[in-house]
Amino acid sequence: MELSHEGDDMIELYKAAGSGCMITLSRLREKNPYFLHRTSLTSFSETPLHISTLVGHLEFSKALLLLKPQLAGPVDSHNRCPLHLASAEGHIEITQALLHANNNACFICDKDGRIPLHYAVQRGRVDVVRELIAVQPNSTRVMVDGKETILHLCVKYDQLEVLKLLVESVSDEGEFLTSKDHKSGNTIFHLAVILKQIETIKYLLSVSKVKEEVDSLNYMGFTALQMLENCPKDFKSFTIRNILMDAGARVEKVNNLLPLSTIAAVQHESTNPSQLNNKRRKWLEYLNYRGDWIEEMRGALMVVATVITTITFQPAISPPPGGVWQTNVNEPSQGTQCNNTNPCEAGTSVFDSFRYQYFMVVNTISFTASLCAIFLLISGFPLKNKVCTGLMTSAMSIALIFLGYAYARAICLVNPGDSLLQANRIVMPTYVLIVMIAGVLLIHTIRFIVWLPREIRKFYKLQDETCKAFSQS
Repeated sequence: MELSHEGDDMIELYKAAGSGCMITLSRLREKNPYFLHRTSLTSFSETPLHISTLVGHLEFSKALLLLKPQLAGPVDSHNRCPLHLASAEGHIEITQALLHANNNACFICDKDGRIPLHYAVQRGRVDVVRELIAVQPNSTRVMVDGKETILHLCVKYDQLEVLKLLVESVSDEGEFLTSKDHKSGNTIFHLAVILKQIETIKYLLSVSKVKEEVDSLNYMGFTALQMLENCPKDFKSFTIRNILMDAGARVEKVNNLLPLSTIAAVQHESTNPSQLNNKRRKWLEYLNYRGDWIEEMRGALMVVATVITTITFQPAISPPPGGVWQTNVNEPSQGTQCNNTNPCEAGTSVFDSFRYQYFMVVNTISFTASLCAIFLLISGFPLKNKVCTGLMTSAMSIALIFLGYAYARAICLVNPGDSLLQANRIVMPTYVLIVMIAGVLLIHTIRFIVWLPREIRKFYKLQDETCKAFSQS
């Protein structure tokens, strides 16, 4: 029976912590002065102080700390102490009370590798951050999950006011201000540029020690400006680029698909006078692979391919111009060329049957090529792959070439005889466009032919090296 009463008392205590009822707390204390010491025996992962701190009941939390200051230390199932919760919620007075009871709680890491200061920074609780770093200045050096500094956290969550406060507290420590995260080697300046935080960038450039390292390299070998060049372009990009240029950032054009060592080697080769002549070098520069542009155009390509498929499908279910012969005809009539040796069969085109069949062949090729393009787009193949890029380019080029040619044949089909020459003049621009598309397709084919043997040689060379290494081991 006594155990049952104790359990009821604990439930009542936790309910009071949620409502902040001081009357219930006083009654439980009068009933049993040591009732708070039994909280460690309950099945709850949180203490009553966790609950009152989270909700923000100041007087109730102070009363619990007065009765049992040790409550500031225990952690819940996420390894968070009450100071974590107070810091995240921004309860400054409760934070002060918790720090007075146990200031070492500033260094308790939860399961995500974060201390109370990290949550205050993440939520932009400026007053709480100021209080925490005043009590434990060294807490600013605790890494977030062992990967990045608290300054990186400020930039990641766009907390400029908190960043200013922290920078002022460590303004004499340039190494900390320019420290890099352990994953990508990005400084806080890299991160601000990548996230395109204009106000943060302006502020960081006003800090002399950060501005001195404006051309610092990350683990990929890129400066902040080079990282910006690799980001999607918008108005902010141009604004930030001008800010960096005014700050003295160096402009270096690099291939965004190559590591720095490869880039340096390419730059060295391009400045060697014994290399290719200028004309050949320009050709190779043009033929160089340009990246994943086709992946970015996936949606537009799907629309174009679908439209071409619809256009080329329509003639297959529509009657030809002039209709079809309803019966077999083997006598010339009304200018037709039907005779005994060349009869006009029922169901065939009234106009030039051969030209109509030729038109349908060309139209079918365009239809098939557009279907191939749609299949590549919906199949999930990575279009960044050069082989897939080549196939997609070929399919779309063939579809466009034969679509244009089908249009030209259709014009000629409905303008037979003496008007055929005039029809050819009409479709001359179409022929010019077809030649241009065919030229582009030829260039892509040359690029693929140049690239494929080189990749095959690399593959066999790597295989030989692997075999040698295995045999030596």
